[in-house]
Amino acid sequence: MELKTMSQSLLFRIAVAIILGIGCSFFFPEGLARVFVTFNGLFGNFLGFFIPVLIFALITPAIAGIGKGAGKWLAITTGVAYTSTIFAGLMAYGASMAFYPSLLANESVMEAEDIEKGALEGYFTIEMPPPMGVMTALLLAFSIGVAMTAVKSETLYAGLRDLERVIMRVISKFVIPLLPLFIFGVFLSMGMNGSLRTTLEQFAKVLVLAIVLTIVLLLIQFFIAGTIAGRNPFTSLKNMMPAYATALGTSSSAATIPVTYACVKKNDVAPGVAGFAVPLCATTHLAGSMLKIGLFAFAIVYMEGIDVSPGKAIGFILMLGITMVAAPGVPGGAIMAAVGLLSSMLGFTEDQVALMIAAYIAIDSFGTACNVTGDGAISLVINKLAKGNIERTAQEDGDNRLEIIEEDVKASEKAE
Repeated sequence: MELKTMSQSLLFRIAVAIILGIGCSFFFPEGLARVFVTFNGLFGNFLGFFIPVLIFALITPAIAGIGKGAGKWLAITTGVAYTSTIFAGLMAYGASMAFYPSLLANESVMEAEDIEKGALEGYFTIEMPPPMGVMTALLLAFSIGVAMTAVKSETLYAGLRDLERVIMRVISKFVIPLLPLFIFGVFLSMGMNGSLRTTLEQFAKVLVLAIVLTIVLLLIQFFIAGTIAGRNPFTSLKNMMPAYATALGTSSSAATIPVTYACVKKNDVAPGVAGFAVPLCATTHLAGSMLKIGLFAFAIVYMEGIDVSPGKAIGFILMLGITMVAAPGVPGGAIMAAVGLLSSMLGFTEDQVALMIAAYIAIDSFGTACNVTGDGAISLVINKLAKGNIERTAQEDGDNRLEIIEEDVKASEKAE
């Protein structure tokens, strides 16, 4: 019975998909692999189309339901997320200054390989242009949500709640069941393209440091959040593991929102707070991505002898924290947003930028997983700070949201 329950859990299926994807990359024929690449292309395009809609549908009613304090809590949550992201960047810079002189002594950057060369291609693709950009969806959700706190409209609010139910049903009945297959295709493609092995061999030491610092970062985040919220940090972190595993496979914080929401609820975060903080942090909190980009960027800086002063490095981190928000929620979005800054502020050449892209995309999912797990810590903090303001809304509206998600996700996501 326990084996059957475990096999039905999303966490178990994701782990199996990752292992099978890597294993099958050693012997799958190219023709068969291209079938999964084709599926991933279609599914990825659908996610790109759906993410802005998802963001609008979740954030707008959450902001509208908070009440008069929406603008203030929007600013506070965004500020906490940005502070966490910048802390991760400074942590990466400090670690590079402390460890790279011994860790990367006598190391030099090998010739960068174009990550597109030799890449598997699908048999066909279908373009799915999103109805709006991610930033447009965010701004529209903020504007309408905050305005609705002043202009009361039960009809519009009910309509937004119905839209939320529709979007959550699409995610739970279509997106979540297909996630393991998508994850399998991601790791299969990476393994067969050779980008995973080549990148890990070249940056093995940096990768080990990144994994260690990721653990340290998450412990710091949850110790601070646990202290503020009066929660056991280890239990809270453990409850976020299904979200970590989901993001590890999808490399998409937005696609992981339903699972992250369910995990945050297990930490006794009010439904109204979770419905507000989780979608918002999915697009504004990129501490894990910042940590990975910082470590790899400063590794290239060190190995290539590029002159980057502490002031320039800190300026790069501060700007990167803002720039990455322009391309959130999609696989590889953070590094693509960082390309301009790598060239303009750190002086990277085209080859060095190509190497950064290859290195980051190969482990993109680890940064995203850290991002969404950290969202749980931020949600704990906001829940504690905003409890008096949101408690009534959580009672009226958040409980209904929880029932929606539990009803829709129960069949495909069992994280006990």
